[in-house]
Amino acid sequence: RDAAALLPVLGFRDGMLELFSDWVFPLLIAGLLLVGLAGRVRVYESAIEGGREGLTVAVRIVPYLVAILVAVAMFRASGALDLLIAVVDPVSSRVGFPGEALPMALLRPLSGSGAFGVMSEILTTHGPDSFVGLLTSTLQGSTETTFYVLALYLGAAGVRDGRHTLAACLTGDL
Repeated sequence: RDAAALLPVLGFRDGMLELFSDWVFPLLIAGLLLVGLAGRVRVYESAIEGGREGLTVAVRIVPYLVAILVAVAMFRASGALDLLIAVVDPVSSRVGFPGEALPMALLRPLSGSGAFGVMSEILTTHGPDSFVGLLTSTLQGSTETTFYVLALYLGAAGVRDGRHTLAACLTGDL
């Protein structure tokens, strides 16, 4: 498609955005190649070495990924999540946090896919424009899978004692 031909149809601003979005990645790649060549970097060999290192890291983190995914599945299947929700619900309801959103709040730091499934269920049940729907959407978009990320990054880096990392990350999720 020819973005320049769309300028009269879309207007100048939208046409320029369309043109820019079509060319941003090819220009970025060409720029990287030119900078590498100007600096006398062996670009192809560097890319191959980076790919090799990436595969090495991927293989090294697989055990950590498996461990965290199994732990999350066990947490949900054991009923511990339901028990935790039953304990926290009376307190959270008093401060205006509905019990229907608790599974999302408790599962999001553990599992992105599990939290997405919970959010999908909540949006189907309560609707996307309900308070619970808006709250779960906000939680999905503004929090991180903290335990997953910590297990992955600290495990890949070989860190044995994360010290205050977990507390800092969970505080950031709040």
